Amino acid sequence: MSAKVTALEPAAGSAELAVADLMRRAHAAMDAYENHDQGRVDEAVTALAWSIYKPENAKLLAELAVEDTGLGNVDSKIIKNTRKTFGALRDLLRAKTVGVIEEDPAKGMVKYGKPVGVVGAVCPSTNPAATPVNKAMMALKGGNAVVIAPSPAGYGTTARTVDLMRAELKKCNHPENLVQILPAPVTKEMTQALINSCDLAVVTGSQNNVKRAMTSGTVAIGVGAGNVPVIIDDTADLDDAAEKITASKIFDNATSCSSENSVVILDAVYDQTLDALKRAGGHLCDAGEKSKVLDGLWQNGHLNRHVIAKDMNIFAEVIGLSPAAATAKFAMVEDDRPGPDRPLSDEKLALVLTVYRARDFADAKRITNAILEVKGKGHSVGIHTARSHACPRTCRGNRRGPSAGQSGPYLRQWRQLQQHAAVHALHGRRNLGGQQHQREPELPPFYQHHPSGHDDRRRQTLRRSSVRRLLVEVRQVISCWRDGFHEF
Repeated sequence: MSAKVTALEPAAGSAELAVADLMRRAHAAMDAYENHDQGRVDEAVTALAWSIYKPENAKLLAELAVEDTGLGNVDSKIIKNTRKTFGALRDLLRAKTVGVIEEDPAKGMVKYGKPVGVVGAVCPSTNPAATPVNKAMMALKGGNAVVIAPSPAGYGTTARTVDLMRAELKKCNHPENLVQILPAPVTKEMTQALINSCDLAVVTGSQNNVKRAMTSGTVAIGVGAGNVPVIIDDTADLDDAAEKITASKIFDNATSCSSENSVVILDAVYDQTLDALKRAGGHLCDAGEKSKVLDGLWQNGHLNRHVIAKDMNIFAEVIGLSPAAATAKFAMVEDDRPGPDRPLSDEKLALVLTVYRARDFADAKRITNAILEVKGKGHSVGIHTARSHACPRTCRGNRRGPSAGQSGPYLRQWRQLQQHAAVHALHGRRNLGGQQHQREPELPPFYQHHPSGHDDRRRQTLRRSSVRRLLVEVRQVISCWRDGFHEF
């Protein structure tokens, strides 16, 4: 590579001195960064995206991540490295962050974009390539520099990722030190020193890191645990719901924070839903296998690193499940109630799905609230239903989950409605086919959901045409970048 990260040796073991040197370099890079020019800022952001989106790099980093951490699988990580980055680039290129970004003549107010400073980005072992790139893209979009604190388990992958980002920045004459990484070996003390020294801490992964960032005195954004519960009601398309839950559950061996950890099924369709989940690839554990899951997935109250995020055949072999389980896509374990004394209601990071039976919709909401009280407050909750009014009822009735899904069509509700429709399209979860209209209608802003008066078919058509246009726009940018053109 044309640019390499220089690993710093902490002087006399001082994490503070090592971080201080990184901060000095970052501030110097910001002084040289042309962050007053929106075109140059967007060029830098696109350079970072291309560093991981480039097919050979996406594959290399996916393979390194699995080799370094032992978590997930290569195919899913290639999708993360490309489509996750693709979606982030799509959104970032449509945003204005330089100069006047908003005016309100009625109030006489003008809003200007202003860098916050040096961003400290703490990244998890479950996503050691895509998360650093995406955080760096967002930091540079705001005119900032970023210092990345990787997970020790994923250090090799993240260091290589940073090498690739710096190389692309150098190609378009941007300061390479806009993106840096903590020197190896990364320690808790060094990560904490970065959190204390940076201007904004953005923390994903360890909940201890999130708590330390939130109490550090530094402005911080912390991403909490997932542990997503999903309701399946008696009007859902059961096979459709089962296929979608399976696709989400097995993606990267359940390392995603949005992966379903529990399903809450209404009694009226409980048995039929279990059958649908079996057809989709699930294995229903008997009482003996349930005990083995409980004994093998947790050890001394902590998740067993030897089985989390492993392929199903490995998981089944290590904890002693049946041959039928080893050939399934994931395991289902029934439980009668969630609670702090019930590990199965916690986040599992493994190919295990907890199944609860609910008497009715009100009982289903009660169960989901109880699950999120164990872990996952403020993250997500979903529902598969054909009743359009069930989604807002789920959102309002669930104090801890900001979003819900709908099966047939499968949507995310409300504020993130169209964003999630696009993400599902990028992940191959939506069919972008259908008739091509001669003239595509003008759409409201992408993040604004359509008025409730529109019928479902028209809303679906509008979303599809919006996604098509966005895909075309970003592919044109990627194509130009690949061919060496840097004019946007």
